Amino acid sequence: MLTCIIRYQIDPTKKDQFNEYARNWGQAIPRCGADLIGYYAPHEGSSTLAYGIYNVASLADYEAYRARLAADPLGRKNYEFAQKEKFLLREDRTWLKCASAPHGDSA
Repeated sequence: MLTCIIRYQIDPTKKDQFNEYARNWGQAIPRCGADLIGYYAPHEGSSTLAYGIYNVASLADYEAYRARLAADPLGRKNYEFAQKEKFLLREDRTWLKCASAPHGDSA
């Protein structure tokens, strides 16, 4: 399992637009095949950093998921919304693999 962490720099005056964007992905991402952990908006501290986090089985699965997401009506609408509203100033993806599993005491 791979975890994709998307780090966004957002316009702090457009937090409501980012929240709408996040809610839309909350519907589209799971429907298109990724395991969405969640989207996180600024609350305390930085007013410009936000995150999206989801899991996929492999990079090949990620490519198939991205194709489905691009073809999804809400996915397309959300891409267009972000372009029109310009609340995303920067977007960086990092791929991680969990190194601490299994968690907890198995005894």
